[in-house]
Amino acid sequence: MESTHKPDYQLLLYTGILLVIGLIMITSIGVPKSIQISAPGVLYPSCDDATVDCYLLFKRHLIRMMIGIAAMFVVAKINYKLWEKISIWLFGLSILLLIVVLILGSSNNTFATSWLNIFNTSIQPTEFAKIALVFYLAHWFEKRRADVGNFQYGFIPFCVITGGFLLPILAQPDLGSSFVISAVAVGIYFAAGAKMRHIAVGFAAVAVISMLILLSTDHVRERFKAFVSTSAECREDYCWQTEQAQIAVGSGGFLGKGLAQGVQKSYWLPQASDDFIFAASAEELGFVRTALLVLLYGMIAYRGFMIAEGAPSGFAQLTAIGITVWITFQAFINIGVNINLFPVTGITLPFVSYGGSSLIASLIGIGILLNISKYSSHASGFHRRRNSGARPAQYRRY
Repeated sequence: MESTHKPDYQLLLYTGILLVIGLIMITSIGVPKSIQISAPGVLYPSCDDATVDCYLLFKRHLIRMMIGIAAMFVVAKINYKLWEKISIWLFGLSILLLIVVLILGSSNNTFATSWLNIFNTSIQPTEFAKIALVFYLAHWFEKRRADVGNFQYGFIPFCVITGGFLLPILAQPDLGSSFVISAVAVGIYFAAGAKMRHIAVGFAAVAVISMLILLSTDHVRERFKAFVSTSAECREDYCWQTEQAQIAVGSGGFLGKGLAQGVQKSYWLPQASDDFIFAASAEELGFVRTALLVLLYGMIAYRGFMIAEGAPSGFAQLTAIGITVWITFQAFINIGVNINLFPVTGITLPFVSYGGSSLIASLIGIGILLNISKYSSHASGFHRRRNSGARPAQYRRY
């Protein structure tokens, strides 16, 4: 029987701080959107008006956060071995839901048909599918350790599994989530013992596919053009988000304008409480405080990889790596978009952005990490080099 100890409270602490920051910023930034949703027909809305709810987003986010926290603590009590036993079923269910979204889904005023609207709320199956893919790949590689470095029996099946999983997501089209999921899959593949030349071949194939998507999809092409060059012609069109996000970040300075004092959220910056909450927060909090926000994600990455380093089994180790890569990679991509290091992708900032599915799925991921941490030996760090192509302890060459 495996010995257990207390879960990783540092990971829980960093997550809790991010949740509090998110709640504060949505309270501050979400007022304009709350007014727009609660009183769309009011000509001169005021928070004193009974028909106007200036804190609608805060109330909704608080409820979703409570659901997510409850789910996190429930999942933290479930032994990680259960997920290995049902990983195939979860993988199949997630693919089914992704197909259902293509048939019955809604775009909710976006480019992508990514949501199922049920009982006056919307669910984004792609967010929960990320967890299912992590479980399945961790289980698949654990059962095929000897084939991981083989092109025919390792690389090709990996590409088929991941590519088949991505197809319905690309068809939505949700390119941001596709990018994150690809990174998670490659991260697990790398940790399991992939050969670097196989990964290089995969990157080349992805580059070709990305170019084809870029050439054939108008809004993707526009976002890429906005990233490459923000010209005067596109500032009123497809460069608007990028331009306004940069203004918000720059105008915050070192110390920020103060909570509720931001201007961009009210008139200029679209999706200020969702995809661009980092930029809107930077305007109010300033460089120093947002740097601490970035540091928190770095600490979550550190704790996640430490949990993986001391994980009791190959499945637990790859699962911990997959979840850690998912949450932290998505965070840094979102931040990169907000400061114009990457094209606009349409993904949320974990634990901070307004968005129920993303918030709850991310908290479930933390719950799984907390459970694995109870069985982890918590090695001194994630510093072992790849053995002519590094791999974590359970995945050294045979």
